[in-house]
Parts: sequence; structure tokens; C-alpha cells
Amino acid sequence: MPISALLIRTVAFAIAAFGSLAAARTTVSIVEERSVAAVQETLLDQGYEWASVLGDGLQVILEGVAPTEATRFRAISAAGEMVDASRVIDNLSVADSAQIAPPEFAIEILRNDSGVSLIGLIPAATDREDLADRITDIADGQPVTDLLEVGDYPIPDAWPDALSYALRALEMLPRSKISVNADRVVVNAISDSPDEKRSLEAALARNTPRNVRLAVDISAPRPVISPFTTRFIIDDAGPHFDACAADTEEARSAIINAATAVGFTNQANCTLALGAPSRTWGDAVALSISAIGELGGGTVTIADTDITLVAPLGTGQRTFDDTVGELENALPEAFALTAELPVLPEATPGGPPQFTATLSPEGQVQLRGRIPDDVTNTVAKNFAVAKFGQRQLTMGTRVVDDLPSGWAVRVLAGIEALSELSNGAVIVEPDTVQVRGNTGNPDASAEISRLLIDKLGQGAVFEIDVTYVELLDPIASLPTPEECIDRINLVTAERKITFDPSSADISAATQPVVDDIAEILKQCGDLRIRVAGYTDSQGREIMNEQLSQQRADAVLTALRARRVPVSTFEAIGYGELDPIADNGTEEGREANRRIEFSLIIPEPSPEDTSTLDAIAQETPLAEEPDGE
Repeated sequence: MPISALLIRTVAFAIAAFGSLAAARTTVSIVEERSVAAVQETLLDQGYEWASVLGDGLQVILEGVAPTEATRFRAISAAGEMVDASRVIDNLSVADSAQIAPPEFAIEILRNDSGVSLIGLIPAATDREDLADRITDIADGQPVTDLLEVGDYPIPDAWPDALSYALRALEMLPRSKISVNADRVVVNAISDSPDEKRSLEAALARNTPRNVRLAVDISAPRPVISPFTTRFIIDDAGPHFDACAADTEEARSAIINAATAVGFTNQANCTLALGAPSRTWGDAVALSISAIGELGGGTVTIADTDITLVAPLGTGQRTFDDTVGELENALPEAFALTAELPVLPEATPGGPPQFTATLSPEGQVQLRGRIPDDVTNTVAKNFAVAKFGQRQLTMGTRVVDDLPSGWAVRVLAGIEALSELSNGAVIVEPDTVQVRGNTGNPDASAEISRLLIDKLGQGAVFEIDVTYVELLDPIASLPTPEECIDRINLVTAERKITFDPSSADISAATQPVVDDIAEILKQCGDLRIRVAGYTDSQGREIMNEQLSQQRADAVLTALRARRVPVSTFEAIGYGELDPIADNGTEEGREANRRIEFSLIIPEPSPEDTSTLDAIAQETPLAEEPDGE
């Protein structure tokens, strides 16, 4: 074989071998890069940022410090899902457990009609039995699902206060979700009505631990209003609403803007509610308000799809026709307009017939004036008794003939309107009904307006001058915790809670005192109260302490039996400690045998203590006098 042919073959073989080697190296490099990228991406997606990935040929090397052994194992498993597990080299280490920060203690509590569920992590030192008992009492026979785990770490300073507050909130809220951590409680709940929402918010705001942050979000279903009513008036007192309802925020804004444009300057209590007859409700009301603004006064009542406009006395016929015509053409199709241009009434000899109903601040009711017949008189009396009670009613009515038609309906409507007030008067005349007085209900004016429209018709003329008085509001006027204790001390100043001799049984003569204390506590809402029992110095000290504890417990049991919420109360027996009189006399021993009520004042947080210390250091102390 010629040498040239052999050389060619050798060179060709060498080239092929070199190409194969280069291709193999390239293939390994590509596989290595793709494997490393895939594993790194998977670890990042699953939250293992602490792990790094290196490639060595077809092998994938994991390096880094895993927070726990379990996390290390999960990271290796995740890498094995992307490449063959035999190619994964474990160079991971695990952090020293002594350097791991303690976990955050937190509980999620859910309560609804199906029961109570708890999930989260609590300190191992928590009294699980006491916690379970409290949750069982709150569940009131409904199932309790306890999925709590424990961690053996120190209890955070604010944790007991936060957990205790959360359980008090849970007791008040049958449909709620409460989140608790070391220094924060988040309450989300659903109430049955706006009034209950206000009451719950007021109760939850009381006695919040000073070292616990609170977030409360209580939602209430929108009320259903029927008829769906807005009534706007421009008279000598200026522009004002007797009633205002809106179906959306946009509608409410349109209504208030229209009222503002005609001179309304007060704060409008325009209720968002269900029951609007049309999606164009806000437009119809705004146009109607603008119309009486153009007339310079009058009244417009929108009840469902019916609109009644009454122009002020003295309005010119042409102005009236132009304004009403423009409104009729501008109103949405669903609404019907009735407009009235009143004329001056003719004088009646002796004045118009009249019926008056008055309600005094003490609850006394008087009915006076004209009634068409005996049947109506009896119906009016029975209706007033149903609304106010027999003992509070005084009848001064007189049966006469020739009263206007519909007089009986107007009388009964007036009595019902009076029942919406705390005190005031209703005057019924043939052409108008006047309602004046005070109330603790911020929505009373709107409710009275809807009532009179419903009973007397949309064309009825009535005047409402009702003043909201916060002191009459059963929610806004809740006494402060200090006022509650003062009231209890006033009750017990001359009437002590006494017990049968040498026992913890409350004496029969003392039951009325406990009744009075229970009524005070029911008005006070959620309070943290200590019921303390004391004895005189006769007998052994340990026996006195046990007896005082039993008596304090007996008072707590008696209050619970009277439906006072006592979950935030504590009963402590102090025995013969802290005498308030001389135990050497019978009168002194009698004074020392006592039950005392006091507020449980939360301990100041470390931040508050530091602030007080700083203030004390900056404030110079007065020099003490010489001697003792």
C-alpha cells in the first residue's frame, strides 16, 4: 500500500477521534449547565435561597447551610426530582439549633354555627386544660376542633394579655375570625345589624391591654328599607333631610352633592340600604332635590318609584309649571311625579281639631284631644299601652263628631311616631302632623318619616324636629369602667352583701343587692373586674382565707346566674388582710367582713415603664421633711 494512502487514513482517523472527543465534551458541558440551572431554579421556587448549586461533569453538587435537618432533606429531594438522584452530591450542612430564633406564637380562631376551630402554635407552658375549658364554655355545646401545636420556648411578655383579650372577644362574637400573636389581635366578625355592630365595637374598644395592638373589622348587613324613602325639605330652618336612603356609594354622593348645591351644609345621615326600586334611584332623588331648590323651598318625598313634590306657599303658577315640567321630563322612566301647589287654608272658627300625645323624660304618656268615636278611643288607648305600658298612660281624650276622614289613622300613626322618641310630643291636625322631641337613636328622624309616609301616604304633610342626644343613646352613653365601679360602691355603701353564719351561702336578705349589682354590670359591657372577699381576724388565718375565697366565688356564681358575662372577672379571697376597721370591736369586725369590687388594671408595658422612669429622672423630687 502506498505511503500516501496510509497517511491519509491516519489523519482522517485522528480528525474523527478529535471531533468525537470535542462533541462529547460539548455534550457534557450542555448537560451540566442545564442540570445546574434546572436544580437552582427549583430550589429558588421552593424557597431554598440558602442553597447553591455547582456542576462537576454530570454530577450536581449542593452546598449551603440548611436551617433544619428536615429542610435539608426536602432540598435534596427537590434536586432529585430534576436530575437522577445518583448524580446529586450532598455537601449541605445544618445550622446549629442553638442559633435558631424561637418561632412566632400565633393562633387562628374561627367561630361560626358549626363550632369553634383553633389552629396555630402556642407556648408549651400554656395551661391547655384551662384554655380548653374556656373554649368549651364559649362554644356552648357546639363542637370544638383543637389543632394547636406547642413550642417549648419562653412565653412573650404580651402573650397572656393578647390571648385573654382574644377569648373575651370570641365570647361576644358568634361569627368571627380572630388572629392572635404576641402583641397583636385582629378581629374580623359579622354582626346582625348596624346597631349591634356599634355595640360590639364599643365593647371591644374597652379595656384593650395597653401592650397589645388591636384591629377590629365588624361588618353588618345593609338594612332593608321599605318603602325606600328620601324626604328633603327647604323651609325657614333651611335645607334638611327628614329621611335619606341610597343603594350605592355613587347614589349617596349624587344625593348629597345635589343637597349641597341648594344650600345644605349639615352632615347627612344617608343610609346605605337594600330595597331600592331602580338602579337610577340616586339620579331621581338628585333631580328632585334640585327642583325644590329652583322653587326656593318646599318638600319632596321619594318613596319607591313615587315622587311627591309640594311647592312652598306663594309660588307663582308659571314658576311651578316650568319647574315641574322640567323635572317630569328629566326623571328616569320608572318614576312617577305628583306635584302640588298649595293654597292658603280658610280660617276655621275655634281653630282646627287637634290631637296631642306627649312623652315625658320619666316615661309618662298623656293622650289628649279629639277622637271620632268610642271604638277609636279604645283602640288608641290599647295601642298606647302596648307601646308604653299601662302605668305610664294618662287618657284625656274627648269623643266628638265631624272630624276629618282618616282621623283615626292619623291618631294611631302619631302614637307610633311618639314611641320612637325618648321624650317629646306629637300634634295631629287635619292638614299636618308635627313630631318634636329628643331621641337616643341617630336614625329616628328617618324612621319616623318612613312611618308617616307608610301610614298616611306620600302626599301627607308633616314636620319632624327630632334632636339626637348622645346621653340618651344606650350605646354611646355606656358608662366608663370607673363609673361602673362607683355605681356598685354606691349600691353597697349602706347595703352589704352578707352571708349565712360561717358559710359561703349568700343570705336571702342580700339577694336584692346582688340583683342591683347585676343590673349595673349588664349596662357596663365588657369589663375586667376583681371580686375580693375579706373576713375579720377571728379564727385561724388559713380558714379565713378559704372562707373569703368561697364567698368571693359565691358572688361570682350569683352574678353568672343573673346572666352577667363574668368571663373577664376574677374572684380572690384575701382572708383577714387589709382591714378597714378595728377587729377589736364587733362593729369593726362587721365592717371587715365584706365583698369589694375593683377594676383589674393591666400592668404597664416595658416601654411605658421606661417612659415613666425617664420622666421621673427628669422631675426633681421635693425634699422630705426631717423626722418620721
